Amino acid sequence: MQHRKLVLPEFLNDQGFLFGGNLLKWVDESAYITASLEFPGNRLVTVSLSEVNFKHPIQPGELLCFDVQLIRKGNTSVTYEIEVLGEKLAGTDEPLFGTKITFVNVGSDGSPQPLEPVKKR
Repeated sequence: MQHRKLVLPEFLNDQGFLFGGNLLKWVDESAYITASLEFPGNRLVTVSLSEVNFKHPIQPGELLCFDVQLIRKGNTSVTYEIEVLGEKLAGTDEPLFGTKITFVNVGSDGSPQPLEPVKKR
């Protein structure tokens, strides 16, 4: 599933590039949206990101594409791979950022619970 975000001035650091914390927030958000649509009825929480390596500075005005792909479904968890591409200013087909993110389905007491079946599209 793909999601997009426009890099506006309020998302920049003092050097005029995208603040890394905003990118991480959008990665988590786009993966969560995908997971909640693919696994409705589950109570998903983020438990890990594999690596955080920013490959290129991201400029204001860039249109970011978050490509979110399911790579693993366990009994209580689900993992997605995310590539972030620049569609407007980056000048490269290489991802600007990439990571894997894992969510766990939890019950009301916070303990891991089995995932409900995947939604058919």
